[in-house]
Amino acid sequence: MIKKTNIWEPVYKISPKVARALMDIASVKTIVERTALPPVVEAELRRAARVRSTHFLTRIEGNRLTLKEAQEVIEHKKTSFHGRERDTGEVRNYWNALLKVEEWAVKRTEFTEDLIQRLHAIIEKGKRSKPTPYRSGQNVIKDSATGAIVYMPPEAKDVHRLMAEMAAWVRQAERSSMPGPIIAALAHYQFVTIHPYYDGNGRAARLLATFLLQRDGYGLRGFFSMEEHHAKDLEAYYAFLAVHKRHNYYEGRAQADLTGWLEYFTTLLADVFARAKDEAAKYAKEGIPLEPEPLRKLDRRARVVLGLFARKDTVITQEVAAALGLSGRMVRNLVTAWVKDGWLVATNPSNRARAYRLSAIYRKFAGNNPQD
Repeated sequence: MIKKTNIWEPVYKISPKVARALMDIASVKTIVERTALPPVVEAELRRAARVRSTHFLTRIEGNRLTLKEAQEVIEHKKTSFHGRERDTGEVRNYWNALLKVEEWAVKRTEFTEDLIQRLHAIIEKGKRSKPTPYRSGQNVIKDSATGAIVYMPPEAKDVHRLMAEMAAWVRQAERSSMPGPIIAALAHYQFVTIHPYYDGNGRAARLLATFLLQRDGYGLRGFFSMEEHHAKDLEAYYAFLAVHKRHNYYEGRAQADLTGWLEYFTTLLADVFARAKDEAAKYAKEGIPLEPEPLRKLDRRARVVLGLFARKDTVITQEVAAALGLSGRMVRNLVTAWVKDGWLVATNPSNRARAYRLSAIYRKFAGNNPQD
């Protein structure tokens, strides 16, 4: 007989503050989705948000690279910094994990423990690593300055059950059409509360929240970086996660009221969304004239790929796959069709390193002003 998995039952209320934040989020989401932007500008806004997310999330965990240095690692301009090899690896791994999360979100991959373990493996060891099993012993979160215990997570023997219950709750919440920000906020909280790994719990929790937001329609075209705003006020972030005065999971933390954390998360998300809306509006303010015929022929996927050429002359299939969140096989089929359509040209058609550039007629649309 198969044992039925119990479902986590978080304690919270949809307070007036949460309700207002959800309305603000929905309003901004609609505005941004309807904001017309040139493909290259949209791609640049998305790329810049990804870079900020990578830098600030790893900085929360103590990474010493600056934003500029993190960008150099991401763009392969620098492979390492002397004495900070671990920092370089963390940035590279998180970037790859972020791209994988976006790919899963596009495919609407189910939220499972296998997905969690695969994501953690990329964060900690790289994109070809095997899924990471949960911790087998106790871990403790201590104040780095005083050494005092800040939080004592549940014992290892309870981790498998708690993670299964949390994942089951996420799936049930999505089936019941619970708002995405609520699901993301509560899943984020429960993951760091269980602390299923010895290291990388914060990074994984924040990435899983991003995955849930994007998959449930709150990706905001990839224009926002919530990690940046967590990093700017870490004291508030950690204070709202500490929902109970006891530091031991078994002494009240498991049954704590999460309304305060939910208010923090949704209010911050509403603010982050508003900033992203303002940035998009800034680029759209001058108005975008009627697109020329060649651009009108491009669908959404083609426009995303056109944006990749804003910073380089050629792109490879792996970059296209990462941007679209598709498998290599699907991308090869797409670019083959695009070559036939005449807007892409194969510069290296070999199986190992397929590269493409824009055809002459489309090259002029890859600048900051596609109408030139």
